Amino acid sequence: MSTVMSKQIRPLLHTNIPTSGGGGGGHLNTHLLRPPPLQKEKVVVVMGATGTGKSRLSIDLATRFPAEIVNSDKIQAYEGLNIVTNKITPEEQRGVPHHLLGLVNPNADFSASTFCDMASFAVRSISSRRKLPIIVGGSNSYIEALVDDGSHEFRSRYECCFLCVDVSIPVLHSFVSNRVDLMVEMGMVEEVRSFFDLSGNYSNGIRRAIGVPEFDRYFRMEGFVNEQVRVRMLQEVIREIKGNTRKLATRQLDKIYRLQNVKGWKLHRLDATDAFRKHGKEADEAWEHLVTGPSSVIVSRFLHNLDNAAALRPSPITTMTAVMTVHYNAVKKCFLASKLAGSQSE
Repeated sequence: MSTVMSKQIRPLLHTNIPTSGGGGGGHLNTHLLRPPPLQKEKVVVVMGATGTGKSRLSIDLATRFPAEIVNSDKIQAYEGLNIVTNKITPEEQRGVPHHLLGLVNPNADFSASTFCDMASFAVRSISSRRKLPIIVGGSNSYIEALVDDGSHEFRSRYECCFLCVDVSIPVLHSFVSNRVDLMVEMGMVEEVRSFFDLSGNYSNGIRRAIGVPEFDRYFRMEGFVNEQVRVRMLQEVIREIKGNTRKLATRQLDKIYRLQNVKGWKLHRLDATDAFRKHGKEADEAWEHLVTGPSSVIVSRFLHNLDNAAALRPSPITTMTAVMTVHYNAVKKCFLASKLAGSQSE
């Protein structure tokens, strides 16, 4: 007799099917033929504080695996202010498809709920094309809302691999400060001027971005003061933007620390500090050795369901708990010292 196996995923348990051989009326116990459990689809999540190179890593991975990228930075989801929001350029995207990047109306309210709906749709769409979704961005609360939703729908459907790019606090602070200076050179002042709102409403849309509210007083006063005062006011704005960016990094590290230690997320830490200390070709080689290479190993093992995905380590990759504690305390001390110095100079 012929047997037709159904595609139904429910296993057949303790069902005896008559065999065709002999006259003894033998039976075949089909518990040996039960189908394997349905595997979850895979998702990679790249996290880290602002300025650590999350976007670079996501693109590195997407050029090594068949993948597409889902932006999870709530400010970069808005259209406009490409310099201020540090959006990745088309050239930097290297042909990798990006979702939820620069498409939301600048005046709209892009809530966590809206992000979850749009990101879920993007992830499903990418997976349906047999590609790997890579979620990347600094809005950790939005990532948490997506992954740990109340109905557990995302976790029940997807298995996540969390990568966290880390840079030591002093090195990161120096980098983001230099990045603000570069933004000014690229035309940040004029870009923000085009979004200046006389109503002073910086609570909605893209105007919440660091680098927009700080310019309010400058734009209101620049026509009434001389050149010397304007220069001094601009320097104050730039200094404030740098300080607020450092505070943002602190908040992001705080949330990552909580996700690791309170929520129990398994984060694979990639220390990029030495790559940030180098320049040119040496920096690129260090990034490959410390970040892209190890991440590729982790993701490959994750996709092939190999146990102990973090066991194979071409370069040091440690768990986040102890290291994040050190970083978090260092940040707090740094800001307390900065605040004290600021109060003494007033």
